[in-house]
Amino acid sequence: MSQTELPNSTAEVEVERPVVVLVVEEEAAKQGKGTWKHAAFHMATTIATPAAYAPLPFALASLGWPLGVSSLVAATLATWYSSFLIASLWNWDGKKHVTYRHLAHSIFGFWGYWSIAFFQQVASVGNNIAIHIAAGNSLKAVYKYYDKDGGLTLQHFIIFFGAFELLLSQLPDIHSLRWVNALCTFSTIGFAGTTIGVTIYNGKKIDRKSVSYRLDGSSSSKAFRAFNALGAIAFSFGDAMLPEIQNTVREPAKKNMYKGVSAAYAVIVLSYWQLAFTGYWAFGSQVQPYILSSLTVPQWTIVMANLFAVIQISGCFQIYCRPTYAYFEERLLSHKTTNHFTSRNNLIRLVFTSMYMVLITLVAAAMPFFGDFVSICGAVGFTPLDFVFPALAYLKARRRPQNTKIYLSLLLLNFAMVAWFSSVAVLGCIGAVKFIVEDVKTYKFFHDM
Repeated sequence: MSQTELPNSTAEVEVERPVVVLVVEEEAAKQGKGTWKHAAFHMATTIATPAAYAPLPFALASLGWPLGVSSLVAATLATWYSSFLIASLWNWDGKKHVTYRHLAHSIFGFWGYWSIAFFQQVASVGNNIAIHIAAGNSLKAVYKYYDKDGGLTLQHFIIFFGAFELLLSQLPDIHSLRWVNALCTFSTIGFAGTTIGVTIYNGKKIDRKSVSYRLDGSSSSKAFRAFNALGAIAFSFGDAMLPEIQNTVREPAKKNMYKGVSAAYAVIVLSYWQLAFTGYWAFGSQVQPYILSSLTVPQWTIVMANLFAVIQISGCFQIYCRPTYAYFEERLLSHKTTNHFTSRNNLIRLVFTSMYMVLITLVAAAMPFFGDFVSICGAVGFTPLDFVFPALAYLKARRRPQNTKIYLSLLLLNFAMVAWFSSVAVLGCIGAVKFIVEDVKTYKFFHDM
């Protein structure tokens, strides 16, 4: 058996992969300390980010009112449902599965583990590139408010944000970020409230007769924009970290996670829908992919919204770093002692977090195409993790209900989700790739957007 394969027996654990398995067993032995409120903070931080809010009006503008509204409502209900499915699989076979990868392995075996590992890395890396660009845009907007003729470019602010995230990356785990994420949750509410208010204000200032809601362009361009929009909506509800978050929650973990999911989605529904609808109403087909770029007055409130965005993104970035960090920690850090804060471990953590941050910062600075990364990340990364896998995993892992009608209803609902969102993943990827190719042809690398 290779170094990367999951063990299937106790003998294999002891001989072939002692470090990796020791990490997993050690994490499983830990008792979660977080409350349902902490779970809600973590979920709201990972899902309801400014980078998730920002493209929703643009997605609606690419789909039109009927299809846009129905797609947004359907995505909300589908991810809420799938979050409950994943939470219900906690300890489903009597064992504690501390990561999404290990939960997938317990249900689908080897291919489940490596499929989720791949999609989770795509989602986390793609998400962090997109929100890194968003943070850079927001920092630049604040800078330009105070110094309109300043010489700093978007790339400078992307680098500044990367340096700050490298500092936060030295915190050991998700639970250690709980107070950061509490602040980020309040910043989410602040961002949503400020942006919605300023959007309505701007919408009333505009001559309403000049606002158009037509879907312009050829049939093929409309189709590609619609595909791109579906990927953006999938990105907006992305949360590839549910089992990792649930691992931080105290018992009863299922009950606390259900409450945390419900609280997080209450924030999401109240803010997502309002911003999406008001943004499209205010600017129509001319709305920008990053909604803050469409706002013009009053400037001080736009600065405040951008600051809220940067604070919130700083926590979200950290949540999505953790699957990648965990992969390296399992293989590189020494776990011979219970003290993980040894000088050797700290040095190794600093090295691999620095390498990760340099890579993300370089890509974000070289290709700052926010809307395109949002769509491809949503299509390829989040759609399989948040829509397809939960439905399949629940059907395979849970016992068949005695009530035949309930069983057939669940079967029909879950397979419908799998079929539809698999199509969304393919179409969203096609649309995103097309626009990335067009942007690369239009702009030079390291373009100051």
